[in-house]
Amino acid sequence: MLKGSFKFLLNTVPRPILIKMSYWVQPLLSFLLKGDVFEDPIDHKTFKRFLPYGYQTQRQNVLSPSTLSLERHRLLWLYLKKETNFFKNNYNVLHFAPEQAFHKRFKRLKNINYTTTDLNSPLADVKADICNLPFAENEFDVILCNHVLEHIPNDTRAMQELFRVMKPGGFGIFQIPQDLSRVHTFEDHIITDKNERNRIFGQYDHVRIYGKDYFEKLRSIGFIVNEVDYTTSFTESEIQRYGLAKGEIIPVCKKPA
Repeated sequence: MLKGSFKFLLNTVPRPILIKMSYWVQPLLSFLLKGDVFEDPIDHKTFKRFLPYGYQTQRQNVLSPSTLSLERHRLLWLYLKKETNFFKNNYNVLHFAPEQAFHKRFKRLKNINYTTTDLNSPLADVKADICNLPFAENEFDVILCNHVLEHIPNDTRAMQELFRVMKPGGFGIFQIPQDLSRVHTFEDHIITDKNERNRIFGQYDHVRIYGKDYFEKLRSIGFIVNEVDYTTSFTESEIQRYGLAKGEIIPVCKKPA
């Protein structure tokens, strides 16, 4: 029942409303699912299980009841904590479509100047089109833009804007849903029906499914791209306990200094 309810809500309720609803539901779910099988590394709370999530195919034990983080969020948090100076250095940070798991935590950080942006999110400081950003060239040290580009018809233009506003020597993390069994990205702008997009792209508002060539496209824009399989840094038991997706790639994109 829970599995079906989550799928129904994801496919029928607009995302901005889901975000607002979650603030009411999250404390109850967090209390009901207390246990010690799974651990959210963002807040270190433990649960007997995580929640299901997915617009088309529901993945089991992936949504943390406390932070509402998914596999990719927890992996990114661990990477930023252990492999970067994100929580130490003075950075000018731009965050697209800010995730609830991160938003308040990043906003509280004293070492960063934190700006959020999106067209629709209620968490965005600046309402902006990623293809026409209202920011100066070379403005941001760090850019987080995760699970955004698959929604953008002109992703080339969006990538060019990300490159333009990033400082030389800066870095960004641009995660996307990716099918690593595909060599080439598949997109077809004729497909506009929500049910067809759900079936083909995995979500009703996605316009493509990225393949391995995603990294080369970022390089063609000018980024230096490091394809980081960060799950290899963890044991099998840690991957299971943290609810990570084994083999998920973090694209770390740097602008040449």
